[in-house]
Amino acid sequence: MSWERVKQWARNLKRDVVALWIAARDPRTPWYAKAAAGAVAAYALSPIDLIPDFIPILGYLDELFILPIAIALTVRLVPADLMAEFRRTAAIRERKPYSILAAVVIVSIWMLALFALAYLAYRMPAKGLL
Repeated sequence: MSWERVKQWARNLKRDVVALWIAARDPRTPWYAKAAAGAVAAYALSPIDLIPDFIPILGYLDELFILPIAIALTVRLVPADLMAEFRRTAAIRERKPYSILAAVVIVSIWMLALFALAYLAYRMPAKGLL
């Protein structure tokens, strides 16, 4: 695969994320496709990752594998004629939308995980540590 093809694939992926964001808000989109498109687009457009990039290997796993697969599967849920229209609309859109709500959800998940770890650490007996 040439570098130009990789760059084109990445551009198409970015366009599809915006198209899914549009699909999630369109009343003609079926409810199941709307739910999946909303979730995938919100995560992709969120300024915060569920798995931070500074975590070795796992940090980039979502951007390299999980997110492209989720986008490809979700695109298949949207009817083809609607998806073509949403792709055209996304291609002419100047700026990429972003999702504050998704950022809040991801930060909340991290906060819950930290509180759960702190609670477990507090409740766990400290046998043999000192």
